[in-house]
Amino acid sequence: MQRIRLRYTKRGRLRFTSHRDFQRAFERALRRAEVPMAYSAGFTPHPKVSYANAAPTGTGSEAEYLEIALTEARDPERLRLLLDESMPTGLDVIDAVEARTSGLADRLTASVWELRLDGVDPAGAERAVAAFNAAEAVEVQRKTKNGVRTFDARAAVVQLETHSSQADRPIDQPCAILRLVVRHVTPAVRPDDVLSGLRAVADLAPPVPAAVTRLAQGLFDEETGTVTDPLAPDREAVTAPSTAAPAAAATASA
Repeated sequence: MQRIRLRYTKRGRLRFTSHRDFQRAFERALRRAEVPMAYSAGFTPHPKVSYANAAPTGTGSEAEYLEIALTEARDPERLRLLLDESMPTGLDVIDAVEARTSGLADRLTASVWELRLDGVDPAGAERAVAAFNAAEAVEVQRKTKNGVRTFDARAAVVQLETHSSQADRPIDQPCAILRLVVRHVTPAVRPDDVLSGLRAVADLAPPVPAAVTRLAQGLFDEETGTVTDPLAPDREAVTAPSTAAPAAAATASA
């Protein structure tokens, strides 16, 4: 059985698709592309697809991940192209590797988010970010199926800063862009929780809902302060045998 790991996006209006909507679209794409899927056992077999840490409905993403199990081997890049052609524009399959290591979900320990705050003055956003970063704890509330839950939104935040790029800012109104790096903890701290925290510590309240996009997710590197590519170990495992072979041949000839 072959396992393939895929990276896909949620762009444009497709950011409003729920995870269940994506599952339906993806399973249709598997059928259209005639992927030789492995199926679960039981009375209602399902294709073996493992989804990892899906972004909340309404947020865009450049870094969503899943893994599929196949009954026949396929070239990962060819499979990616077939699936991407079968998916709606905006739900784009942009990377594929053969799974050569275990624990993809265990490597998704942090996310990088971009928060676009239309109507918010960048200087005011910078003051709010400074107040949030200076706080030891920032308590926020979130409605859950079991009622209102209060938790600290500060501890999970590794980095929060204003982004200076002018590329995506409108010229006729103020707009602040924030970059957020947050650890995946329990309970999960989401971008909207951080926005609630900014409102709590600095009364920052965007006049329109923030446009939120996940830029990356993976292991957080403590030394560099970056979030690393979770598919890199699988790529390295593919190239390792080819680099080791010449050394082995040289040893044998000696």
